[in-house]
Amino acid sequence: MTMTVGSAEDLIRQDLAAKPDGVLESVADAHGVPLQIVLDCLPEGAAVPVPGTLFEEIWRDLTGWGEITFIVHTRDGVFECKGRVPPGTFGRGSFNIHGDSPIGGHLRADRCRFIYFVDRPFFGKRSCSVQFVNEDGGVMFKIFVGRNEDRSLKTDQLERFEALRAKHGGRS
Repeated sequence: MTMTVGSAEDLIRQDLAAKPDGVLESVADAHGVPLQIVLDCLPEGAAVPVPGTLFEEIWRDLTGWGEITFIVHTRDGVFECKGRVPPGTFGRGSFNIHGDSPIGGHLRADRCRFIYFVDRPFFGKRSCSVQFVNEDGGVMFKIFVGRNEDRSLKTDQLERFEALRAKHGGRS
């Protein structure tokens, strides 16, 4: 039995309504779709996409946020790293991240199709992240607004997240 995308999206929305704070990758896996489709099924305003061409501008803003949580989530595991977003430059086909941070490496920024500003509950608490989506609809990596010791979101980072989303949210 082949499922059409329309019916898959309806089922995804039903799953999200039943468990609005669950793991989005699990929903994508359960329906055999890229994570971008699940992001697009979130309630209005919960996942605001902007063009991937804003990669460098958004990255530059993120370098001023202070300590964040950087996550790469694949079917095989979840890699989490806390640190400052270091500056980066383009060279030799990659966006090269360099600086005094545990976050470093070389990104294929040319494969970034969209950047989503995601604001949704996660296990009962508000969670805000900037998610970089590749041309296949998969999430390359996520940068989460940091948390205080009491698990509340860092106010300064939340304000920067909201300002960046408002600045670019009308473009897609």
